[in-house]
Amino acid sequence: MIKKLLKSVREFKKDALLTPFFVVLEVVMEVVIPAVMALLIDKGIDAQDMGEIWKYGIILVICAMLALIFGAAAGTYAARASTGFARNLRHDMYYAVQDFSFSNIDKFSTGSIVTRLTTDVTNVQNAFQMCTRIAVRCPVMLIFALVMAFQLNAQLALVFLCVLPVLAVGLGILMKTVGPVFERVFKTYDRMNTVVQENVRGIRVVKAYVREEHETEKFKGVSAMLYRQFSKAQKTLAGVSPLMQFCMYTCMLLISWFGARLIVGGSLTTGELTSLFSYAMQILMSLMMVAMVFVMITMSKASAERIAELLDERPDLHDPANPVTEVQSGDIDFDDVNFSYKGDASKLALRDVNLHIKAGQTVGILGGTGSAKSTLVQLIPRLYDVTDGSVKVGGVDVRDYGLEALREQVAMVLQKNVLFSGTIKENLRWGNEHATDEELVRVCRLAQADEFIQQMPDKYDTYIEQGGSNVSGGQKQRLCIARALLKKPKVLILDDSTSAVDTKTDALIRKAFAEEIPDTTKLIIAQRISSVQDADQIVILDGGAVQAVGTHDELMANNPIYQEIYDQQMRKGGED
Repeated sequence: MIKKLLKSVREFKKDALLTPFFVVLEVVMEVVIPAVMALLIDKGIDAQDMGEIWKYGIILVICAMLALIFGAAAGTYAARASTGFARNLRHDMYYAVQDFSFSNIDKFSTGSIVTRLTTDVTNVQNAFQMCTRIAVRCPVMLIFALVMAFQLNAQLALVFLCVLPVLAVGLGILMKTVGPVFERVFKTYDRMNTVVQENVRGIRVVKAYVREEHETEKFKGVSAMLYRQFSKAQKTLAGVSPLMQFCMYTCMLLISWFGARLIVGGSLTTGELTSLFSYAMQILMSLMMVAMVFVMITMSKASAERIAELLDERPDLHDPANPVTEVQSGDIDFDDVNFSYKGDASKLALRDVNLHIKAGQTVGILGGTGSAKSTLVQLIPRLYDVTDGSVKVGGVDVRDYGLEALREQVAMVLQKNVLFSGTIKENLRWGNEHATDEELVRVCRLAQADEFIQQMPDKYDTYIEQGGSNVSGGQKQRLCIARALLKKPKVLILDDSTSAVDTKTDALIRKAFAEEIPDTTKLIIAQRISSVQDADQIVILDGGAVQAVGTHDELMANNPIYQEIYDQQMRKGGED
């Protein structure tokens, strides 16, 4: 896991290596200062020799200035390395998500991915910076200070060794207790982010149904759970400080007691005792910082595992070794297709599907809710792979195409229309980033969108808010259809994409398709028979299986499901 995360250091490796180098130099200066102070006291102040006082005073100033310079350098390199590491980590995670197939994305909630990209990366970044600075500084300081203390007086230095087992046991219990709590905390973070995102995204629905109080209670519940879990962790961590204080003051008292006796006995000087106090502070502060490092590592361990989990996720869909890069035609063939979202043959969403669609045909797809209409068309651009059988486009199995080449020629307007913040032009150019203004106007006329765009204050430069919140559902659908048409695809799939437009506009869109893109294969999932009545073929799906295929007249003559739908929609409409 650590090895995988450290790959994201990349161009900041030099900064990461220079940080501990300057930390060691800073520590050397800080350890030298008490020794020089002892010489200043013994040879200068006690001996009343101004020459020695000046000499060691100047050395002290130089050591202090060098410690400051080395410390500033270490801090600068550590900040650069840690922030660069975090930037690369977010980059790697974001790009990993871009490569995910739909089945991979299904494993992670939106809130979870956001938490991993924000809170978890921040925790790992802090731990990384602490490891390159504090985790290097503390053991180096501990070793150097102990060596200097033993050189001054080995008997008194033994006092430090007495507290180490106490601290080691205390920190071990701490990590074992706090680790699982932080794992639960970050899962709760996921839930809280999900609650917030759902609320913000669906705020109009919340207000329309006067459910603000319900949403507030839901947020308060998950927020309270997060509070309780963090409180439990912090209460446990609060035990570190008293433990460190106990060890520190015990050491100081023992050094004072035994040091005073040694001074009286003449085996220890005042300067040496002063230095020992300084080394005692350095050693104990190092131990305290070690405790902080352990705490940070404990917190970041759960975050690091969650980040590694996302980076380890491998896309289910891959380009073949020698991919086909050109789609010859819009012919579509389903041969004995079975499909399960979980790859479980006993839980099939589609079963025994055989369909043959010629290039340029218009095919309507009807069926009840849950009949797998969307699932069927999602196999064509290979958003999912079939469990059994094959799907062919242009006579070639979709698994033999390069994903980019296939999806460039299969335009799909999804059931949930999505527009991004930016101008109408910028949204349309998702279909073709090099499209001219004339091409934008042309596809918008085909999608019956040009009329309402021309009525907007800035026309095609009108700014679309996030999610398309400043346009109606029907306008959003027409813009998404225009965006798909801009790709000039060989296959166009409309997944219930005209449900929010009136029947007249729906008819005009279908007429434009027939006249302007006759060679494009058009698959239209619809709830209204009027949307598919003129199609070359109409496919009736029922329970994930093809129940019937035929023209409107054929199905009216032979298919009871189609007849029932027609009666409900058309004849009732006529009576009304």
